[in-house]
Amino acid sequence: MDTFFEISSRGSTVAREVRGGVVTFITMAYIIVLNPLIIGTVPDVDGNFLGGGSAPDLAAVAACTALVAGVVTILMGAVANFPLALATGLGLNAFVAFTVAAQMSWPEAMGLVVLEGLLILVLVLTGFRKAVFEAVPAQLKTAISVGIGLFIALIGLVDAGVVRRTAVGPVPVELGLGGQLQGWPVLVFCLGLFLVMALYARGVRGAILIAIVVTTAVAIAVEALADVGPTTGPSGKVVNPTGWGLNVPALPDRVVATPDFSLIGEVSLFGAFSRVAVVTALLLVFTLMLADFFDTMGTMTAIGAEAGLNDEEGAPPRAQRILVVDSVAAAAGGAASVSSNTSYIESASGVGEGARTGLASVVTGVCFLLATVLSPLVGVIPYEAATPALVLVGFLMMTQVRRIDWNEVEIALPAFLTIVLMPFTYSITAGIGAGFVSFAVLKTVLGKARDVRPLMWLVAGLFVVYFAVEPIGGLLS
Repeated sequence: MDTFFEISSRGSTVAREVRGGVVTFITMAYIIVLNPLIIGTVPDVDGNFLGGGSAPDLAAVAACTALVAGVVTILMGAVANFPLALATGLGLNAFVAFTVAAQMSWPEAMGLVVLEGLLILVLVLTGFRKAVFEAVPAQLKTAISVGIGLFIALIGLVDAGVVRRTAVGPVPVELGLGGQLQGWPVLVFCLGLFLVMALYARGVRGAILIAIVVTTAVAIAVEALADVGPTTGPSGKVVNPTGWGLNVPALPDRVVATPDFSLIGEVSLFGAFSRVAVVTALLLVFTLMLADFFDTMGTMTAIGAEAGLNDEEGAPPRAQRILVVDSVAAAAGGAASVSSNTSYIESASGVGEGARTGLASVVTGVCFLLATVLSPLVGVIPYEAATPALVLVGFLMMTQVRRIDWNEVEIALPAFLTIVLMPFTYSITAGIGAGFVSFAVLKTVLGKARDVRPLMWLVAGLFVVYFAVEPIGGLLS
């Protein structure tokens, strides 16, 4: 095992890898519950839900979500030997649910997801995707890592209810409710945050995992005593703004549940092209592909940098294998009707626990497979117990900002846009695109256009199309 995963040569131990893999699973296990709520509750253009029924089948979506995540994450660990976990991509699944399925049936929408994954796989195997990655300046790659750090810290704060959207007024977000922290769940989050910070500051091994376990225990006790309840009701509407996010912490009535994998294979590969205009279908595939293409590049760069595995050019080891597995995962997600699977930045929480090899990914994948039958246990951990880990990891990734030369304006401004737009737009792809386009523009304005590699020009042009896809689609239709 040590030889296969290069554990000792990367300065790790089996215990660290196992611990890191478990922590990564805990911080991203929410997707098993959240993905069904996004794609399982939205009817397609024919009025049918996933599986073809007239009512949502959330259990089947959850089981298939966990199954695919487990298989492709194990594949990442075994083939690429990299501490990176994969699951259904947030944002991508919303696009499939609210944009793609609104124009066609669910099997046809998932067929486009499969095609998107296969196209990316072709780009990887021909070396194009890796060549694009190598064309990106090292300092822009650093900016991507820093931006993602801020992004996941914001995700943690939003999911915990510390940062919320305002209902009225010019300010889009605020602290808690009406500028004040309210409710027991937020108090539990604060306890978890101070605990994980204290443990990390004292150099305690397993700080993140210990904090999650202890905070979950406290959350269960608080719910038993205060009967807080969930934030949303059965209809999905907010009924208790100070309630628990996603899961209400409580000891489960049962541990094992039989999984339902009936959604696997419910795909119409080319059906979308007979349902909508060919140009429309191609634009939908292009949008999916571009978002998936760069999200993974940014994520693997950030994880590699945090783990200290990247080379001098900012590339992680076995980058080609990482990209191949990610492409296969995208197609596999579509084939199982759970939307495109992609790399998760939450893997950084496992890296923060010491994970440095693919063994951690294998552990995470096994946890996902177990979750297909142990779904009651997955529902025990609330957002408020898991998200403090994301805030700490955001801090760790933010420290890389010192590697950017802020006196060099043609790199500093694109780096700044990359960093701030990721959390502000809730999109890794938007931040990368803004950085790439502004980098090409500034180099041209300063008479240094020759410093921009041809592939960088191509990608910048594609991002211009990506940002303007709606008006372009309107013109072509």
